[in-house]
Amino acid sequence: MTRFPSLTPDTAQDAARSLLGDLVARHGEIGAMVATMAHSPAVLGGYLDLNRAMKRSKLPRHITERISLAVQQRQGCDLCLAAHISAARAAGVIDSEIADAREGTSADPAIAAIVAFGLQVYAAPATITDDQITGLRRYGYTDRQIIDVVGIVAINVLTGAFNLVAGLQPAEVPSSQMHSAVERPLS
Repeated sequence: MTRFPSLTPDTAQDAARSLLGDLVARHGEIGAMVATMAHSPAVLGGYLDLNRAMKRSKLPRHITERISLAVQQRQGCDLCLAAHISAARAAGVIDSEIADAREGTSADPAIAAIVAFGLQVYAAPATITDDQITGLRRYGYTDRQIIDVVGIVAINVLTGAFNLVAGLQPAEVPSSQMHSAVERPLS
């Protein structure tokens, strides 16, 4: 059960009113997460800025979605998992690889390494070693791609934690809103 009501441009206050109004004007509809985030203009604005920034990630979507699946599996956000499973399929990730990603791995050693790195950024970033970074470079990942993983993990922590605190669940969010334009998982 949701703990906070969704807001609209008419019910939101302060800067959130303007942010929601702009989103509705550009996209036509907003998802439950964004509408609920509007209770805090700081959280909504931060999410929107980070989401826009991370869409410029140089990691392919089929990899970012696997990292997102691994993080959300650990974090326990069913709404995020449902959204990222759908996004992974749309990016061409087959069901067995979706299952592997949720376990933090992949049949492809290069993808397994970057997913495992993402989980380590999530759970224990202080334990990352120079050898791990060198290993990712050996798989062909650029410094930018390796650093982009930190942003991918950060946006997943934000959205997953928010949805869990707000009590948003997939059954309570119509499928048409699960992937609204402003909540679409990172590409």
